[in-house]
Formats: sequence, C-alpha cells, structure tokens
Amino acid sequence: MSVETIAEAASRFSRAFGASLETPLLRSLSTGQALGCDLRFKAENFQRTGSFKIRGASARLSVLQTDAGSRGIVTASSGNHGLACAEAGLDLNIPVTVVVPVTAAANKVDAIAKRGAEVIRHGEETGASERFARSLAAGSARTYVSPYNDPDIIAGQGTIAVELIAQAPRIDNVFVAMGGGGLIAGIGAVLKAHDPSIRVFGCSATASPALAASLAAGRVVAVEHRPTLADAVSGDMDPDAITLPIAQKVIDDVIDCDEPAINQALVRLLLEERMLVEGAAALALAGFLQVAMRLRGQTSVVVLCGSNISADKARHLLCDPRPS
Repeated sequence: MSVETIAEAASRFSRAFGASLETPLLRSLSTGQALGCDLRFKAENFQRTGSFKIRGASARLSVLQTDAGSRGIVTASSGNHGLACAEAGLDLNIPVTVVVPVTAAANKVDAIAKRGAEVIRHGEETGASERFARSLAAGSARTYVSPYNDPDIIAGQGTIAVELIAQAPRIDNVFVAMGGGGLIAGIGAVLKAHDPSIRVFGCSATASPALAASLAAGRVVAVEHRPTLADAVSGDMDPDAITLPIAQKVIDDVIDCDEPAINQALVRLLLEERMLVEGAAALALAGFLQVAMRLRGQTSVVVLCGSNISADKARHLLCDPRPS
C-alpha cells in the first residue's frame, strides 16, 4: 500500500463524507504565544463520537458489499474505534460486535452499547481483544474490521489531513499520537503527498510504545504495556500491520512521552486552552512541548484526537488540576 494510494483514497472519502465529519482548526489561546509559535489544534475532540475514529469506521463500513454488511462486522477496540463502528453501523444499518479488553473505560463501553452494538469483554489489552475478534469473525462468516490495519481505515483517518491542507495556508509541523499507526499513517500519507517538507512527529507513550519500538526495530515487535493516561493508544500491533511500512515513509521524528508529561499536557489543555480532552490527545501536545523551543516562528498543528475521557479522570483533573 503506497503513500500515494492512501492519499488518493483519503481525498475520495473526504469528498464523499464532506462537511458531516469536518472539524475546526483552532488557534491556541495561550500556549503558542508563550512559546513563540503559531500553534493550532485540529479539534477531533469535537467529532461526532468524540474522536477521529468515526472517519475510518465510516470509510470502511461504507465500502462493504451488501451481503457482507447484512451479516455484520466484528471489531476490537479500547473504546473509540468500537464506538465509531457502532455509530457507522447505525448510519448504514450494519450489525456490529465490539470486543473490548477487560480494562476498557466504562464510559466508552456504555456508549458503544447504547448505540446498539454487542459488546464482548476479552483480554487484558487490545492486542488480545483483536486476536479474539478475528477468530470470532472467521467463525461466523462476518467481516473483521481492524482498528488500524486496513487501507480504508487508514485513508479515512487521512481525511483529517485533507481538511488541514484546506484550512491552513501554511503548515510546518504536525504532531500526532501513535497507537497502532492508522491515524499517523493516514495523516502523514496525505501531507507528504501534498508537501514532503511538512514534518510529521509521532508522539509515543513510553508506557505502551508498540509503534515506536517497531519503527526502531524495523519490524513489528512485542512490548510491555503498562497503564497510561493515553489508554486509547495502548496495545500490541498485528505482526503484518500495513501501518508500519507507511509510518516508516511518513514519520520524520518520534518523541517519547512519559506519564508526567502527558498529565502536564492534559492539565495545560484544560487550564490554558479551555479544552477537556482524553489522554491520547494530550499525548500529542506533550510531544510538541518537548521540542517547541526549536520550532519558534513556525506553524505547528497538534491533532487533538479525542475527548472521551473517563468521568473519574475528568473529576480528578477538575478537583486537583496539577501535574502529578
């Protein structure tokens, strides 16, 4: 799967879905000015389901053949992708089953179920959930929809970059949280096809660095997964993940972010930018903050990938909004 093919598909999906999925590009209220940068936020936290995942889910489910759609799909998710598939399934009248790890946030699981999807809990992390979901789909003649390892999913996420190009007259740098790689592969493919000089920064949670470790090794490798505020990016990658070769072509730099850095970015978004987002969105800002001083005078975009923070985490932030 080439960068050019992904970019072409993203443009096609963008024309198909149009304004129904478009989110604003917002200028930073204070962080950018304080650091001498033109900082913008791509506000996927305002998306229909509270995260960018609705883009890929809508793209993938919309191209299912009629008979496959009537049988339904099976997917795996820590929350946001499952919620997006449930929403897209409602739009397209496609039955959806979502396998979630036992550690999945209750607010996300409840939201999936409220949209009529079947929810099955299996596995300690999303890698185990994905393996179970694939076997479940194969045994029931249903289509398995990967959260990231699918060209239509990747192209759907790439519609973010199609919008960015139209919204910003200049982009020097883009910061994206890295999970399985679908988001950064899609965004990076479109941006590099448009202007190879745009720098794409992948922001990796040190507590769950599957893509970062795989990029360093040149192949998909298993890593230890520890609890992280950026729970939406936690989990293993498929051994044959097509996101890895795309990521190798489009990512210019990987920035490792520990939990205090993610927490600090989460608090900064709340107190200075007036946005309550989930940890994976704060991960992208945490990456930007680590290198901001060398980007003075440049235009940088931080992709705020979602807003589906759990009630407990939000309550903690509101009651004690200080970096831990």
